[in-house]
Amino acid sequence: MLIGQVERLRRYPVKSLLGEELSAAEVTGRGVAGDRERALLDLATGRVASAKHPRLWAGLLRYSAAATADGRVAITGPDGRAADEAELSEALGRKLALIAERPPGATVERAVPEEVLARGIEAEVAVTVNELGRAAPEGGFFDFAPVHLITEATLRAVGVEAERYRPNLVLRTEGEGFVENAWVGRELAVGETLRLRIVAPTPRCAVPTLGHGSLPRRAEALRVPAERNRLVPLEGMPALPCAGVYAQVLASGRVEPGAEVRLN
Repeated sequence: MLIGQVERLRRYPVKSLLGEELSAAEVTGRGVAGDRERALLDLATGRVASAKHPRLWAGLLRYSAAATADGRVAITGPDGRAADEAELSEALGRKLALIAERPPGATVERAVPEEVLARGIEAEVAVTVNELGRAAPEGGFFDFAPVHLITEATLRAVGVEAERYRPNLVLRTEGEGFVENAWVGRELAVGETLRLRIVAPTPRCAVPTLGHGSLPRRAEALRVPAERNRLVPLEGMPALPCAGVYAQVLASGRVEPGAEVRLN
């Protein structure tokens, strides 16, 4: 059943840094080529730096990362100049190392998002510690699964920009917001060969509410899903604010904006 088209295609070469728009990409079992292949490691704690803990790491979202033709990444600061680990360490006040291999059992800290909403990003709030990539192949720095997608219908319902949710695919579909909830457990055919299995709704943390480059803070990015779309993402978890869905790759393929998307 034809349900829409790919509207936008994005990747994030360094976890928790701003990403880049793509005109085409290869998608394999490890996700969009070049996506989340690197991360910044907090050398004091041994944990991966993530804006999910905004009091420590919201400043990461002022920096952008782009993949280069020779397989490296170029990091750019808010002033447009090239930035490196030393500058990021100084700006964030913690010693950081840019890494390309995910350490065994790598974890991130996730601030309780409702507490961040209520008390602000500078407040000391409760955090949980989450292991990365439980539904992803070895390598990479995915929160859960290797592909994340969201529909324009959901973005319209919430009233925020796609960049806040950090998806790989933005899909143009008919219907009201949160239509992708119904896809969990089913397969999507994207373009000629790419096949995805939708595995879970995407629970939202405080990240979408934060400033992203020139985009200001927007509490609605979490508040609206909290009011309208609380779901149990996986068995044993509580109901959480969700927007978008996670997917695994069943068959690799090249994808471009405009590619048709069919629900199987």
